[in-house]
Amino acid sequence: MIIVVGTSETLALAGEEYFGNIIESLDYCRKHKSMELYGYCIMPSHIHLIFRSSNGDPSGLIRDFKGFTSRKMLKTIEENPQESRKKWMLWMFERAGRKNSNVKFRQFWQQNNQPIEIWSLKVFEQKLNYIHNNPLETGFVTNPVDWKYSSARNYGDNDQTVLEIDIN
Repeated sequence: MIIVVGTSETLALAGEEYFGNIIESLDYCRKHKSMELYGYCIMPSHIHLIFRSSNGDPSGLIRDFKGFTSRKMLKTIEENPQESRKKWMLWMFERAGRKNSNVKFRQFWQQNNQPIEIWSLKVFEQKLNYIHNNPLETGFVTNPVDWKYSSARNYGDNDQTVLEIDIN
C-alpha cells in the first residue's frame, strides 16, 4: 500500500466540475483499474491518496489516472465559459509543458508523486490522519469531516460521502 501526493501546476482549482472530474476518475480506477482506495483528500491544488494496486502496478495506475485526469481537466477548463482564470491557467500549463521533454503541450500534474510505502497499521493511521487534517490545517474547515472531498467522512460514518472507499 502506498500514499501518493499529486500536485497540479496551478495554484488553485475550484468549482464542483473540477473536483467532480477527480472523483469520477478515482471511482473509475476503483471499478476498472484494480485500485483499492483506503483514503483520499482532494484539495484545490493537490490530492492525497492512500491506495493499493491489486494487480501489482501502482506506477501504471497513477500514470493512467494522471493522464486521464489531465486531459479531462484541461478540456473542462478550456470549455468553461465561467472560468475567469482560463487564459492564465492554460498559459501556466503550457509554460510547465515547455519545461518538460515528456510533455507534448500542456502539463497539468507535476512530475513527482512523492510516493510513500505504508508498512504498518501505525504508519497507515498516521498518514490517514495527516491527509484528513489537511483541510483543517489550511483553514478551510474546523473539523476534517466537514471537508466534502475527503475520506474523513467515510471513516466518520457520514452518509454524505462523494466517493466510496475500500474499508476492510
